[in-house]
Amino acid sequence: MGRSPCCEKAHTNKGAWTKEEDDRLIAHIKVHGEGCWRSLPKAAGLLRCGKSCRLRWINYLRPDLKRGNFTQEEDELIIKLHGLLGNKWSLIAGRLPGRTDNEIKNYWNTHIRRKLLSRGIDPATHRPVTEVSEKKEEKAAVVELGQEASSWQCPDLNLELCISPPCQEPVRKEKTTLCFSCCSSECKCNASLGLSAGVLDYRN
Repeated sequence: MGRSPCCEKAHTNKGAWTKEEDDRLIAHIKVHGEGCWRSLPKAAGLLRCGKSCRLRWINYLRPDLKRGNFTQEEDELIIKLHGLLGNKWSLIAGRLPGRTDNEIKNYWNTHIRRKLLSRGIDPATHRPVTEVSEKKEEKAAVVELGQEASSWQCPDLNLELCISPPCQEPVRKEKTTLCFSCCSSECKCNASLGLSAGVLDYRN
């Protein structure tokens, strides 16, 4: 079963908070503390959602909230923490007393991202923009090669081998004699030159 809603939406005020509502919320929390946000609106006499009361208190009415612009030290700390933690704004806000996670997130998107880009630094990776673009190009090239390799298909090869004896017997060649004098196999002049069957006979 899902969690039941913290209040009845039909009987709650929406929109901007009034000065009277802020005063009631502050007075109740000063006396009773934050407590359970689901039951706080009814106890404080507010026709508001518990979530709305919590966000109003944390982001606007807390006495320890730091007002005004962010300092240079806060900027550098946010950049350093973002490099370590990424977009975990609640953890980053825990290191900056008096600043809320929503405030830091909005400040990051509107100011610090532009500041990093003007320095030539990628806000997501905190590395030089040229290095990040080179890595993106390398990654795109690898993806393109992978797509080409996947689109290319090896042709079907028939790897079945057949071994069989030769179908015909080799033709036997008869020995022929060749005359060294006239280069003819049917020559009769070899008797006078001392040749017998194409072989020189030194004895004659």
